[in-house]
Amino acid sequence: MANIGIPSLILILVLALIIFGPNKLPELGQAVGKTLREFKLSTKGIMEDEEENDTKAEDNKK
Repeated sequence: MANIGIPSLILILVLALIIFGPNKLPELGQAVGKTLREFKLSTKGIMEDEEENDTKAEDNKK
């Protein structure tokens, strides 16, 4: 993913514009944003649960 340059991004955006049209692109962008936000929140919850379990395990050892 780090090897994508500016020309590649422009090509991807042009292809998306051709395939989906200018009216659907804002809707697609909004859907992708919501999906990423939900994914971020769920992974954050999982990480907090793991940290909580780790602290409980350490407390039980004492």
